[in-house]
Order: sequence, then C-alpha cells, then structure tokens
Amino acid sequence: MNPLDGITVVALEQAVAAPFATRQLADLGARVIKVERPRVGDFARDYDRTVHGQASYFVWLNRGKESVELDIKDSGDRAVLGGIVEQADVVIQNLAPGAVERLGLDAATLRAGRPDLIHCSISGYGQAGPYAGKKAYDLLMQCEAGLLGTTGTQDEPAKVGISVADIATGMYAYSGILTALYERQRTRIGATLTVAMIDALGEWMTQPVYYSVYGGHEPRRTGARHASIAPYGPYRAGDGALVYLSVQSDREWGALCVRVLGAPGLATDPRFAHNPERVANDDAITAILEAAFAAHPADELVDILDGAGIACARMRTPAEFFTHPQLAARNRWRVVPTPAGDVRALLPPVTAEGHEPRMGAVPALGEHNQAIRAEFGPPTAREEASA
Repeated sequence: MNPLDGITVVALEQAVAAPFATRQLADLGARVIKVERPRVGDFARDYDRTVHGQASYFVWLNRGKESVELDIKDSGDRAVLGGIVEQADVVIQNLAPGAVERLGLDAATLRAGRPDLIHCSISGYGQAGPYAGKKAYDLLMQCEAGLLGTTGTQDEPAKVGISVADIATGMYAYSGILTALYERQRTRIGATLTVAMIDALGEWMTQPVYYSVYGGHEPRRTGARHASIAPYGPYRAGDGALVYLSVQSDREWGALCVRVLGAPGLATDPRFAHNPERVANDDAITAILEAAFAAHPADELVDILDGAGIACARMRTPAEFFTHPQLAARNRWRVVPTPAGDVRALLPPVTAEGHEPRMGAVPALGEHNQAIRAEFGPPTAREEASA
C-alpha cells in the first residue's frame, strides 16, 4: 500500500503550482482527478512540444492523474463535478482570482455541507489587499518578491532558470494538505487552506531581506558567485575549465590554505581570517586561487579539493544531469508512460523504506471522461456513459 491510498483529490488546476502539489499526492497513492477544460485542457499542455511532441512541463507535473473534461458552467457537467466533490477528501484550485467564488466552488460553499473536506486555494497575492485581484506568473512573482534583485550580474538582473515561485508554492500547498489530512485523522474536521505565491517565495527570500534591511545595504548581484559567502563560486583551472567550490567556515578556509594552496599564512591573514572579511576581499581571493589552480587541469583540481575536504563541483548541463552517474548508481530513475511514449522520471526526493512511489501514467486530455462520468454522474449520465 501507498501512504495516501484511499484519498481522492479534485484538482481544478492549471500551469505549475497546483499541479506540482497534486502530482506529489498522486505519487503517494492519492487518486487525483484533474478537471480540464473541454477540447483545450490545462494550458500547460501547449507550453512546448519537446517530449515526444508533448509539453515538458505537463509531462513533469501530471503523472499518475486521471483527466476528465468538464464544462463547469454546464449543468450536466456541473452535476458530475458535484458527484466527484461529494466523495472527495481534498479540493485544490489555482484558477484566476475570484473564479471559484463565482462558480460556487470556494471553500465556504463546499465545506458548508462537507466540514470534513480539505479545500486548498493557491493565488498570487492572497485573498485580500490591493494586489488580490492581480494575475500572477512565476517571473512576475520573482520580481515582486525581490528575487531578481539578488540574481544576475551587477549590470543586469536575471530570472532563476526554473519556475521557483511556482515550485515553492506547490511545495507549501503539498505540505499543508498533508498536515490537514493528519489533523483530520484526530479531529474528523477538514481545513480551509490558502497559499499565496508571494508568501511562499517571500519565505525563501527572508535571508537576503534580513541582509538588506538590517545590514543597511542591498546584496550584490554576483552572477554565479555567492553574495555573502567567500570563496563560493566558479574558479578557472589550468586548462581553462571552471571548477566551483564552496568554503563555509573558517576551518574550511584554513584547510584550503594549508592542503590545497600550500599557504598556511593566508588562513590567519586579517583580510581573509573570517567570512565578512573574505567577502570584502573576494577579488583578491579569486586572484590567489586562480594563480594556484593554474597548475592543475580541472579534473585533477577536483580530486585535490575532494582530498582536502573542500566541497566542489563541475557544472553540468540539464542533459548531462539526465545521465548523472550518482543517480544511475542509486537507481533513481523509473519509466513513466505518456500518451506519446515512455519517459524516464526521477523518483520523488523523499525515500520511505518499504514504499515505492506509484508514479503512474501521464493522462491524455479527457482520457477518463467515460469512466468518471459513469462513476460520479447522476443516474442518467451514468447510463449514457455506460452505453
């Protein structure tokens, strides 16, 4: 058995944040019924055509779900949705601001007759305040939360290369739903959950916020280097390739000076003895490191750093990560069917001994229309679906 076997989730979802939360619930065994617009579906289905002609976002976020096309404004389809909700444990939605209230699918309405229901709403800016009605997408949230003020170079900000605001929000929705399910086991009462993207990403931004507000100056945009820890970033080896390393403490700085640089005096040099001074003198550290590293090609330098206990890495492309030897050695890949062909998918990050995540197929649009209408529709609809 999987941990969430027997739990039914109704997903009024699109794009990234809510689908990321519900996909993880599906991996744990929950039955996730994804409600999609007829003939169109989740608009993330059309983001690109890179995975056997399908969108990479959709394939990543929607395995293990059932897809049903419902026009929520149609009385017949609404009756089918009502039948699903009546038997559901969780409803999650990230529709446009105000949409669920207009449709009567908000928490207050649905939980009036189902106090045991867990209802989770995802929004950009929360349920009140001057921004409550604004649409929100990942890059825009990176702007509003100050993240773009910390990424890029001195000359130009840069967005984070993944949908970090959506992912953060989906993770908090997922953990909130799990918490509510646990609490319901004790109280028999569900929950009304709200997760705002600005709050989720804001939590992740707290360190640079503190650094700016209490330190009296904004963090520097330092490209691939860390803005407040040094040395931490890319350094050129003798063959011209970059090696990334990170020193997290004065002890590690001492080990780097003694065991790699062969310059123990640098460990107690007042310019470098403690991290705030190292950050202030990062340019000088870079010159010292690269002068010493010039004697070694990158692969040899990595071996030397590893031997000295200095954390380091070589930069890989996303395609190279797909063949990472550490993932292969730990058997972290599984095969997941999609409508256009199989794909390899990473196991969820948390490994629970004795449980293999379900990792079901990615559904075609409306693949489960007939079965779901037969199961949840009013008697006439069930007869039509069975015919």
